[in-house]
Amino acid sequence: MTKATKLLTALPPAQRQRLMTLAREVSFPEDTRIFEPEGVADRFWVIRSGAVSLDQRVSSLRRVTVASLGSGDLLGWSWLFPPHRWDFGAEAFSPVRAYEFEAEPVLALCEEDPGLGMTLVRTVAEILAHRLEMTRGQLMEQYSLRRRSS
Repeated sequence: MTKATKLLTALPPAQRQRLMTLAREVSFPEDTRIFEPEGVADRFWVIRSGAVSLDQRVSSLRRVTVASLGSGDLLGWSWLFPPHRWDFGAEAFSPVRAYEFEAEPVLALCEEDPGLGMTLVRTVAEILAHRLEMTRGQLMEQYSLRRRSS
């Protein structure tokens, strides 16, 4: 299993510095819903401390955690791809401190600096590929456990 890519440390220092000019420090108390599935995805966060769980609603009363994110992790990628709607929900599992980035200025910066834009898109793609690989592994493990118990 490969190590998870961290957005800010993956960017070269000059590009990271340019992106950080758009950052705003925010915090979320424990149990705060950060976003809901199908909501407008107009921002993203890089978690500085704390833990966030990504969840999927499986019924009107039940959510299933699909991933847990922590320090250095990217929270939110739907801002980058149409239709710009969240695929999952997110909730602060503990008190969270994060850098928040509004999508519009980040996208404008990427247009102005195509090198930064390409690096940012590649890094987000690496993060998504890693999360997909992790999810696939979890599904295979669950499948194998169910087959053994049958």
